[in-house]
Formats: sequence, structure tokens, C-alpha cells
Amino acid sequence: MQTIRIGHSPDPTTRSCSTRSPQARVRIPGVRIEHVLEDIETLNRRSREAELEVTAVSFATYLLIADRYRMMDPGASMGKGYGPILVAREPVPPAELEQRVTAIAGKHTTSALLLRLYVGDRPSSRLRSTRSAGGAGRTGRPGLLIHEGQITYQTMGLTKVLDWARRGTRTPGCRCRSGATSCAATSATICTAPSRRPCGTPSLAHAHVDEALEYAMRYGRGIDKETCRRFVLMYVNDFTLALGPEGRAAVERLFTMAHQNGAIPTVPPIDPI
Repeated sequence: MQTIRIGHSPDPTTRSCSTRSPQARVRIPGVRIEHVLEDIETLNRRSREAELEVTAVSFATYLLIADRYRMMDPGASMGKGYGPILVAREPVPPAELEQRVTAIAGKHTTSALLLRLYVGDRPSSRLRSTRSAGGAGRTGRPGLLIHEGQITYQTMGLTKVLDWARRGTRTPGCRCRSGATSCAATSATICTAPSRRPCGTPSLAHAHVDEALEYAMRYGRGIDKETCRRFVLMYVNDFTLALGPEGRAAVERLFTMAHQNGAIPTVPPIDPI
């Protein structure tokens, strides 16, 4: 019996697609699935050490592990027309962002990469993504949101400072049509055996939305069911079933931007399996 450890974060979007959810009926002969629940930045770190056979990673981190992992076609968390947002207790003029310390979910998250592309390398404070909004509210520093805080920040008395999906960045022609947040990646050992890749659960979750949402609510961090539904359906969508040409194009654009801005030396192949 082979054990495959699958790393994913304990938030509603990933849990709604989890192979442990009630609607998940995928079985892989000869394989025991072990779930590893960590925040996304911890999973990013563990992927750099190649600790897990299959894991969710930020697209920004995939740039660092493409020699050890292969991007998977199913399992992406992408939103069309929305993505990371920067919030604060009060409006912050764009010209001041370069001097502000910002709360981020992690140095190697996609949102942090987008922030770097906008203002360059700058001081930052690592906060877990579940606390970015609270951190911004308590300290007065801007906070970069990648989870349900994107739609609940106003209830915390915070205001939106920057929305990458709504405006272009300082890079000419840059506009985020799809918010590329994270993807699923599988190690070289697992991707050589396609019949053993745990790829069926997003399809089941997509076909049984209400059942999946009931399970996801356990990980909603205090949000109500309607907010949970809205948040889950923002990022569990057709891109989750398969990146497709549009999803791959969005990832390629992100990687190309990072390369043009000197954030990465080369653009890795975008050939999900």
C-alpha cells in the first residue's frame, strides 16, 4: 500500500474539494491518502523541501519547485475578474505604498509576488492569511488578503486600497484578468503513474455543490453559510476542474511578468498534467 500525502490549507475553498469530504468517492487502488492541513505559506515551504507527494502551492512558489514537481491541470484556485486585495484602516495614496510595511500571507505567495511587481522589494511583515485583515485593523498597516477577508473586510472597518483585478499595475499593459492564487502540484514519482493521481474529487465537488458546501462550512472561520458559498464559488470553478487555455494563459502572463521584472531568472514550462 503506497501512501500519498496531500497538502492543502484548511479554508472553505480547498476543503470543499477535499477527498475527505462526504461527497468524495474517489478510490485509488493500492493507495492510502494522508491529508496534511497547513496554511499556504507552510505548504510553500514544505514543497521547496519536496516533503509531500501532492500539494497545493502558490503559483509564485511553483516557480521555485518546477524542477521537482509538475503542475496538475485540476485543483487550481483562480478567480476571473477578482484576486488579492490590499486593505487598511484608511485610504493609502499609491505613492506611499513603497514606504508602508504591509501584512502579507507569506513571502512566497502569489499575492506577495503581485505586490512586489507593483511596488518592488519592500519591508513586509509575515502574517498568516487568516489574520491579515485583523493585523491591518490592529496595527494600521495595510494587509494583503487572499482568503474570505476579500469579501468581509468592510465588516472589520477596513477599506480597500488596491485591487489587482480592477486596475492595471505600473507594468505597462498589465491587468489581472484571472487571479492566479494556487495550483496543485505532484512529485515526479507520482506523475509517472497517472492512474494513481487523486484528480477526481474536484469534479465530484463541482457536481454536488450543496453537499460540498455543508462540509466546507466546518472550516469557514466564523463566516455564515451564504458568505461561505459566495467565497467558495469565487475560486472553485471551471479553472478548478482544469486550467484550460485561458487558465494556462493567465499563469503564463504572471510568470512572464515576473521574469520581465527580474523576480525570476527563467519561465518554467507550463505543461500541466
